[in-house]
Amino acid sequence: MDKLEKITPRDVDFAQWYTDVVKVAKLVEYSSIKGELVFMPNGWAIWSIIQQELDKRFKKYGIVNVALPTFIKYSEFMKEKQHVEGFAPEVFLVTKKGKEELTEPYVVRPTSEVLFCDYFKKIVTSYNDLPIKVNQWCNVFRAEKNTKPFLRTTEFFWHELHTIHSSKNEAIKQAKNMADEYYDFITNELLIPCLQGEKTVGERFAGAENTYTIEALMQDGQALQCGTSHYLGQSFAKTYGIRFTDKNNKLEYVYQTSTGASTRLIGAIIMSHSDDHGLRLPFIIAPIQIAILGIFADKEPKIKIIADKIAKSLDKYRLKIDLSNKGLGYKAAWAETTGVPFSIIIGPNDLKQNQITIMRRDTLTKEHCSIDKVAERIKVLILEFKKNLYNSAKKNLDSRIIEVNDLENFKKVIDQKKMIVAPWAGSEKDEKELKQKFGATPRCIKNELPNNTNLKCFFTKKKAKYIVYFARAY
Repeated sequence: MDKLEKITPRDVDFAQWYTDVVKVAKLVEYSSIKGELVFMPNGWAIWSIIQQELDKRFKKYGIVNVALPTFIKYSEFMKEKQHVEGFAPEVFLVTKKGKEELTEPYVVRPTSEVLFCDYFKKIVTSYNDLPIKVNQWCNVFRAEKNTKPFLRTTEFFWHELHTIHSSKNEAIKQAKNMADEYYDFITNELLIPCLQGEKTVGERFAGAENTYTIEALMQDGQALQCGTSHYLGQSFAKTYGIRFTDKNNKLEYVYQTSTGASTRLIGAIIMSHSDDHGLRLPFIIAPIQIAILGIFADKEPKIKIIADKIAKSLDKYRLKIDLSNKGLGYKAAWAETTGVPFSIIIGPNDLKQNQITIMRRDTLTKEHCSIDKVAERIKVLILEFKKNLYNSAKKNLDSRIIEVNDLENFKKVIDQKKMIVAPWAGSEKDEKELKQKFGATPRCIKNELPNNTNLKCFFTKKKAKYIVYFARAY
């Protein structure tokens, strides 16, 4: 198994490199339908761990899990005009039941705001019922023109977190809290340095009053939206009639939020951390955190005894013990390409000196360690591993952020695969024109400018309102 022959170098063809890493790490397999993937055990394990880690965070806010239907009545879906316009090109419709035409088509959910609105309408009556905070882990369907594993697929997995509140301030706070949780998780656990901010008008979620986003920059200089949290205001509540009786016995519409992150996070992990040898995974979400690899275990019985002893000392981690007759080269290549953070090699020569060898996936280096001190050493190495992965990704982000104040420099810098920070006063129409001409979009607002500033928008030459991050994006 020659791993180097299987993976195209990043600087030769980044897109092919990405596909090769996904394939060699056995994360997904393609199905016969465009954009539909089979999640293999390694890929699904990563997503399952992400679910578990995020779910812990949601529980802190009193959020509970539910499961809603897949189909939406077409007439219900069409009620919220702005929402419909945002998703109409991607919608799948079911028009038949067997050979019989349906009297009304079903929309296969591209997102579930409409379903949650129907649910909320049925269960809320009084201010005493509020807030209601629910989440579902599910799959959704969108007719993507260009598909790529994890990044854009016809069917993908995510979570949808929906809440309703009695006040605007409480709802906005909820939306911001969820964005903060995403930022903390993605930065400190997935080890991806991110930008956090509000979306511009043209980039907001369809139907939202405000969208708070987490944006990352991949190794090829393209941005990737990693999670969004939306303040929906009362627009959906008014469209779908979600009302409650307040403390003064007056009927009011609820204030609403929605939040979502998807299997796109796996793509972000791959493109932030992996190298030409294969997958590199943050320790917390690696399906196998430590591999214990025995060499010539069939000839030396003591190897199994030591492997079991080490495994017992490391039992709080996710382990795999491989005492098979496969050669060390094969086992090491498997651990490297599938992203196992640490491999502990136990061989006859090391045992003579009462030691083992630890292979690190972050630095691709080896070191010897006394058998009795493996657990202690691994604990130290985990911290180093975490720091190394984050710093490597942070270096990429920092080196690619460039300040620009005029259109000519914007044109040059965007072609250099950079992320641009620039003054902005553009409209939604201007955003579309910018994307059409240069393939770049506003990723998020860095900050709002004070009224007394004289800085001009690089694109419209009008008085700038914001400083905004721009990039080409997945």
